Amino acid sequence: MMKLNKKFYTRDALVVAKELLGKYLVREIDGHKLISMITETEAYKSYDKACHAYNYKLTPRTSVIFKEGGIAYVYFTYGMYHCFNVVTDKEGEPSAVLIRSIEPISDMEYMSNLRYKKNYSDLTKYQLKNFSNGPGKLCMAYGIDRELNGENLMGNKLYITEGKKISSFKTGKRIGIDYAEEAKDYLWRFYL
Repeated sequence: MMKLNKKFYTRDALVVAKELLGKYLVREIDGHKLISMITETEAYKSYDKACHAYNYKLTPRTSVIFKEGGIAYVYFTYGMYHCFNVVTDKEGEPSAVLIRSIEPISDMEYMSNLRYKKNYSDLTKYQLKNFSNGPGKLCMAYGIDRELNGENLMGNKLYITEGKKISSFKTGKRIGIDYAEEAKDYLWRFYL
């Protein structure tokens, strides 16, 4: 599986968000190699009122998304969930793609113990359905937290590789951004 390179990430967030669908998110942790297919993304750009760096607002929290594309932007939200984003575009142009959902492919047992603290075979139908179908859920299943904020996505801890060729996908409004005025209606969510 070939890792995505810098050239892939240093493009417009809307392009990257669409092209991440079907790619494989890989996390190497404690001797395990977790692999899942990316099934849902959301794009965020500097002129978007839902973007943490809207209007080029530079803070200690947002400084990572001002860097050149190809690194992880991980933040903590609602006092309990981590969210993993892929930083895109050129340095100084803050934009990112939130990875909203993944479909596990390998080492589900290890992911299950990270996510639920129990074996995959012991999960209920509800737990299986909700295993990694949200940004906080996938971060729990992958052990992604703020320690990975700024991580190089071409390294060996957390990276994305080529995956399935996707010929069609759906588009919709992003989730949980009702505060973002007109930006709440942007069709910047992409999913299989």
